Amino acid sequence: MAKIELEGITKKFGEVVALDNVSLTIEDNEFFVLFGPAGAGKTTLLKTIAGAEFPEQGLVKIGGEIANHVESKDRNVAMVFENYALYPNLSVYDNIASPMRSKLYKKDEEYIKYAIEKVTKMMKIDHLLERKPSQLSNGQRQRVALGRCLVREPNVFLMDEPLAHLDAKLRHFMRGELKEMQTSINSTTIYVTHDYLEAMSLADRIAILDYGKIVQIGTAQEMYYTPCNEFVARLFGEPEINILKAKKITKDNRIAFQIEEQDVLLYPEEDTIQALSEVGTDNIHIGIRGNDISFAFEKPSNDWLEGSVYANEPIGNKVIMTVKMGDAKIAITCPNDTSADMDQEVYVRLNMKNALFFNGETQRFITRNNISHYAENGKKG
Repeated sequence: MAKIELEGITKKFGEVVALDNVSLTIEDNEFFVLFGPAGAGKTTLLKTIAGAEFPEQGLVKIGGEIANHVESKDRNVAMVFENYALYPNLSVYDNIASPMRSKLYKKDEEYIKYAIEKVTKMMKIDHLLERKPSQLSNGQRQRVALGRCLVREPNVFLMDEPLAHLDAKLRHFMRGELKEMQTSINSTTIYVTHDYLEAMSLADRIAILDYGKIVQIGTAQEMYYTPCNEFVARLFGEPEINILKAKKITKDNRIAFQIEEQDVLLYPEEDTIQALSEVGTDNIHIGIRGNDISFAFEKPSNDWLEGSVYANEPIGNKVIMTVKMGDAKIAITCPNDTSADMDQEVYVRLNMKNALFFNGETQRFITRNNISHYAENGKKG
């Protein structure tokens, strides 16, 4: 159990800046998720905390003590990385037992047996204890690596995509187990993932990384409802949020938007007009999620936008319909019995009550309709 503080961390590999002046604080007992695309610097940041990498600039503090020159073995962290790093000559039992037999963190064999039995039953690998890593599937190896991490009682758990190779059912089960584990043993956990569902379901807070920089830090609700820019908005949700080009105009003394150069005008909610009127540009991007878009194959009225079916993908309990409007393609979440022909005419209407507004020049978040409602929900969550 420890508070983790990073102050101005910069890490380079030759000319490549992997971490660029990263500063963040992870509270004691917090489940903190590092999230972002491949190559963003998530694993490098985790290794810097673990002591596997040393920064050129900045301070790493664990429990209030500077740890820059402390070796990994002396930082009392438990690590599980995506590449497993199992001992090939040891059985599953001995691999999981290895951290509890080290000189620094030695436990008696009775405790080791109890801890291994508990974690292997949870991981559903208790029937594999005598096998060697070469006799395991990739998913089984990953569960062994995760089990070896979980038997420890460290200052902090460091996990780099530990569920990546598990099947969907086990991954869903393990998300719940990891959250329960973190709650029951009062541990600080730093978890790396590129799966937004993992990030949102597990995290107390999330840090978004891109090109080695922190883009936004906040709760799952803050990321989903009030992302700081279009990049963050696109990371959360399936299908990906639709970002539509709009032009701000004044109609009948009200602010309105012309979408993708169609004649239909859309009006924002009253509580967002002040924020939109203060933006120094008429170039606005509107973010709207697939479940906030209605569709029809015959035009109900003149306030519906016109497009054509570009793709129609059944995905279990829903259908994702992609509609082409000019140069834009928008994804709509439809009922699972929706069928459509390619290039078929389709009409859509946006639910402006849930729209997000971005500066079209900087892609920075401006506001969203009903923002006070979401802010209040965020406080409750």
